[in-house]
Amino acid sequence: QVQPVESGGGLVQAGGSLRLSCAASGGTFNRYAVGWFRQAPGKERAFVAAINWPGDNTPRYVDSVKDRFIIWRDNAKDWVYLQMNSLKFEDTAVYYCATGDSTVALSRGMGRFWGQGTQVTVSS
Repeated sequence: QVQPVESGGGLVQAGGSLRLSCAASGGTFNRYAVGWFRQAPGKERAFVAAINWPGDNTPRYVDSVKDRFIIWRDNAKDWVYLQMNSLKFEDTAVYYCATGDSTVALSRGMGRFWGQGTQVTVSS
């Protein structure tokens, strides 16, 4: 079974940018939609963005990140990326990558396989 592996987190000032990457370990993302979630301290894990399977790269975003975050996938490398621009303090969280049956399913929290997460900290 495919295991998502996240990378790219770190510390950034408000207004800055970060790019998160998600690699497929032990399998392939090619049959799945892939999404990003985040969990801030004291809060539940929440949907951020997702992209459908190759051939239907329809993205879906939570309203709070629209026009700031971009999700895309490199099918040749089997990676999924999340470009985060104009970062805000409230974007601080552990970010998780997960596979799912569709972007709709992921937006409802229905992930199949989950990564271990990568920390993103935005300083104000």
